[in-house]
This record gives sequence, structure tokens and C-alpha cells, in this order.
Amino acid sequence: MNYVRTGLLLAGLTALFGAVGMMIGGQQGMIIALLFAAVMNVFAYWNADSMLLRMRGAKQVDDRTAPELVSMVRELAQNAGLPMPKVYVIDNPQPNAFATGRNPENAAVAATSGLMQLLDRNEIAGVMAHELAHIKNRDTLTMTITATIAGAISALANFAMFAGMFGGGRNDNNNPLGGVGMILVAILAPLGAMLVQMAISRTREYEADKIGAEICRHPMWLASALNKLDKGVHAIPNMDAERNPATAHMYIANPLSGKGVDNLFSTHPSMSNRIAKLREMAGAPQSGAAAPAKSGPWSGAAKDRRVRRRPWN
Repeated sequence: MNYVRTGLLLAGLTALFGAVGMMIGGQQGMIIALLFAAVMNVFAYWNADSMLLRMRGAKQVDDRTAPELVSMVRELAQNAGLPMPKVYVIDNPQPNAFATGRNPENAAVAATSGLMQLLDRNEIAGVMAHELAHIKNRDTLTMTITATIAGAISALANFAMFAGMFGGGRNDNNNPLGGVGMILVAILAPLGAMLVQMAISRTREYEADKIGAEICRHPMWLASALNKLDKGVHAIPNMDAERNPATAHMYIANPLSGKGVDNLFSTHPSMSNRIAKLREMAGAPQSGAAAPAKSGPWSGAAKDRRVRRRPWN
């Protein structure tokens, strides 16, 4: 059902883009707008992942530079039936993470230094499993396309504002709206695009939590991580994300807002709702904060020889 809903929302966003083009320039404007969107999407399909990683100053790590993290991601990818993604670390004090890539064969996961310092091993595994779930579901491509179309709608809206202010008095067949109508399009179109974009993001986050919990096989690992992230992102600003808010939906926790309200203007579901669903999966009581699992293959408390022989210890 989530896939159907996401498809319908994407279709609605594309239709909105075409409608804005038609309102600005008639049928010719709609064709130009859709051609413009197609070019942008092709470019984004091949280059969005590398662009995002460069924007965030991400550095690729391997078995030599970050053996525990890379080994953890490798085993989780095997659990998920995925190829091994590239692994990146971002020097940023806000605890957060995201996944990117056009398909599972060309994917990457990235974690901030703040996340590595705040969470324990089980919780980091839960977060990485969540990001691998996004890759498995091909959410990274969906969200890239969504962001691209939404950005193009905003660009068209800016053009409509300019045309409404300086060219609205002309009455020609290519412009079915007057100056006031063009200004209304400039205001309402980005708002509509933002609402659809956020609805898609929230839908995919719930699904990634569910599948991520299945990949790491311990829903409470992710629940505990989300509980800590909810507090961490509110306490520490992410200035890189603030400068480019269009990518906020890519993160596991909203890097922009201190509000946990699950409403139309939030890129993510509320953490309390997400944690409650994970606790339900684990059969844990719904009251109180999520507690980390007592033991597991990434638990620092485990002392037996089998755990010590694992490559991330």
C-alpha cells in the first residue's frame, strides 16, 4: 500500500509541475516545463549521489580507516541481500545519517561523526539497517526525483512571480492567467510541491523503519537510536543542512527543525510515533523511552569469545 501511495504522490507532483507550466505559458509552456523536468531528472539520476556527498564533505572509509563501521555495514547488507554499499563519514557534530544512490549497485550510506560518538554499536547498527532499507526499497532514487521536481516547480514559481509583477498586464494566448493569477501560482505551487514531497518522505520513513528493524533483527536497536537522535538533532544544529534544506528529507532525523510534530509541514514522522511502531514490533511496553538491547553482535557489553572474534571488535 505504501508503494501505491508513493506512486500516486509522485504522479501528483509531476501533474502539478505540468499544470504550473501550462498556467504560465499555455500548452507550449507545459511542454517546455516537462522537457526541462526530464533533463533535470536524467542529470539527477546519474549525479545526485556524488553531488550530495560532496556538498556534505563526506569522506569514504574502508576496512583500514573504519573497520568496525565497514564490517557492520557489510554484515547488514548481507542480511538484506544487498551489494556492499560505499561507506562515508561526515565530520559534523549533529548525530544523523542518510543513504544515497540511484540503485542498490551504486549506493552509499553516510553517518556523521556526531552519530558515531553518541550511539552505541547496537544503535549504530539499527541506523545503518534503516539506511540500507532505503536502498533496498529504492527510496533514494524516489526522493531524488521528488526533490528535483519540487525544485523545478519552485524555479517555475519564481519565474511566474517575475512575470506576474512585470508582464502581467499583457493579454496573450500563451499566458492564460493575468498578473494576479501568476502571483498566486508563484505562492501556491511551491506550497503544494512541498506538501507532496513531505508526504512521500514520511511514508517512506515508516517503511524503512520496519524493514530496517527486520534487517538488523532487533527493532529496539533502532528504537533506542531514534530516541537519542531525537534529542541530539534538537540540541546540535546542522549548518550544512540549513544552507541547503532541500535535502533534509534524506536524513534519518530531520536536521532542520526542533519540532517533533507529525504534521503537514514536517519532513519526517514524529519520533514518538516511529518509536512506538518499533516497540510494537518488538513486543515491548509502549510507555517510557526506548532502551537499548542488552546484548547482540554489536554490543560492547558482550564478553564471550565468539563476539571478540568478530571483525568489528
